[in-house]
Amino acid sequence: MQFHHHGYVSGDPRVHDAAGLGKDRPAALPDEVDVLIVGSGPAGMLLAAQMSQYPGISTRIIEKREGRLVLGQADGIQPRSVETFQAFGFAERIVAEAYNIGWMNFWSPDPENPREIIRTARTADYAYDICEFPHLIVNQARVLDYFAEAAATGPGRIAPDYGVEFVGLTVHDEGEYPVEVRVRHVAGERAGEEQTVRAKYVAGCDGARSGVRQAIGRTHVGGSAAHAWGVMDVLVNTDFPDWRTKCAINSQAGNILHIPREGGYLSRMYIDLGEVAQDDDHRVRQTPIEEIIRKANDILHPYTLDVKQVAWHSVYEVGHRVTDGFDDVLEESDRTPRVFLTGDACHTHSAKAGQGMNVSMQDGFNLGWKLGSVLTGRAPEALLATYGAERRPVAQQLIDFDREWSTLMARKPEEISDPGELATYYLATAEFPSGFMTQYTSSMITGSDAHQGLAGGFPLGKRFKSAEVIRVGDGNVVHLGHHAKADGRWRVYAFGDRTGTALAAWADAAAPLFARFTPADADVDAVFDVKAVYQQPYEEIEVTTVPELFQPKTGPLGLTDWEKVYAAGPSKWTETDIFAARELSRDGVVIVVRPDQYVAAILPLDGVDELAEFFEGALLPAS
Repeated sequence: MQFHHHGYVSGDPRVHDAAGLGKDRPAALPDEVDVLIVGSGPAGMLLAAQMSQYPGISTRIIEKREGRLVLGQADGIQPRSVETFQAFGFAERIVAEAYNIGWMNFWSPDPENPREIIRTARTADYAYDICEFPHLIVNQARVLDYFAEAAATGPGRIAPDYGVEFVGLTVHDEGEYPVEVRVRHVAGERAGEEQTVRAKYVAGCDGARSGVRQAIGRTHVGGSAAHAWGVMDVLVNTDFPDWRTKCAINSQAGNILHIPREGGYLSRMYIDLGEVAQDDDHRVRQTPIEEIIRKANDILHPYTLDVKQVAWHSVYEVGHRVTDGFDDVLEESDRTPRVFLTGDACHTHSAKAGQGMNVSMQDGFNLGWKLGSVLTGRAPEALLATYGAERRPVAQQLIDFDREWSTLMARKPEEISDPGELATYYLATAEFPSGFMTQYTSSMITGSDAHQGLAGGFPLGKRFKSAEVIRVGDGNVVHLGHHAKADGRWRVYAFGDRTGTALAAWADAAAPLFARFTPADADVDAVFDVKAVYQQPYEEIEVTTVPELFQPKTGPLGLTDWEKVYAAGPSKWTETDIFAARELSRDGVVIVVRPDQYVAAILPLDGVDELAEFFEGALLPAS
């Protein structure tokens, strides 16, 4: 963590100095804002945390609840999400309080006595095979708390306006604030009062029954499977030996997905309630908790649950829906999107694959830096059209995966020819639920794959997969990607050639290019965080002799940044050579990474002209 570059800090360095509009944030919801976020779920709170890094942009987030979420429905945190938490500065803290999924066990009917279940497979979880971050379980409410803290302690000092309900909106063809939003205060001194808020952009993060979605004429496409599940968070005494291990349980009486929760005692159970009749008319949703508990005991036989407390429970029917568009541009048009949909407002599915909260957060991450870049004048408005173009295919892939996983989970024993099939599928498809299969296609912010061969381990359009390197200034081993914070900056990683001469030439040629897009009154690395990774052992590199581009002087005191120069390793403290681990050309290569951590361009060290062409399409020159 870097701080003190704006002067000595004696308090919590995670709390940034208020800046811009964050210095005097109005207590009351204003009548005009740049960005209005509707809903404080995972996508909305991440979006607020991201927009707090742009204190010159007026951003408000409204929520009809009277206060913070107390008990969230979602709980599964995939490794990609933990990677994202690292960018927002709270990965270590949330990992410490979460449940870490180390194993997943599978139970099936005992061939000797099919009425009883036995453990048929014990599999290590996939997380550490594909990422340095774990697979976690933690209450959604705590995730929202951490993002709320990041938003409130960021320079923009953003906090939710609770007790404010979305009523409707109208998008006008012109005007500085073309989106007219009608809201109603439902709590506090202004309860019952209606207000009109005009915004430049609106983000609908308001869930599966989204009022924003309805207001812009978008519809969910898809349907429900005729199958119901009960879900409960419970504190129990039991003789079931895997109570603190994630399990998929198949028995003659039905199926259970069992997930231990944080804290050492609480667990969540998804209990198969069976097929739903066509004329049920959602009556299954009234299933009493006593019946759900009875069903769980029936499935677990010969083991029993003695339920001491039910913290939360619900019944749902599996649905798979994707909205027909993720913004308010309903047909082919050159008009800039003004209203966006995120999370459950634009995709809904079962909870059993642990994707809802995770994919929703990536929606917010994708949208946030784009809104920030456009509203600060760094990028053209055309950038906003890439949100729906990128995220809707991801949502469709999610629906397809969830449909298959839900079907496998709901099978009867007689429909299973291989008891190990579910375990095999769970591990074989691990990269998708982890969040690492997302790959954005060519666009104004994702370049050509012509030079992919220079960096086989950094697939174009996929998230930047971190690896250990040695920080030259102090010899410490660090993860290169963990330095990338959610601050809206582009990352440019210049991996050196064998001698370092081509890297030096690249730095001299590229420096004027970066300056062209950086405001004259801003830090030299305000838009681009440029780092060098040398092949040579770190002991052979004198940090003060590297090109000036890699030792910028920043902040009001003009202090040298000592954390831009790295060596590849290995060393006494790591066996990793990032060049070998990520299949990087020994002739050197430049990797451009978007503010949301996805690889945007792969170029040779002599490709400065191509680098310029890429950024001329993605950004606007600084005024």
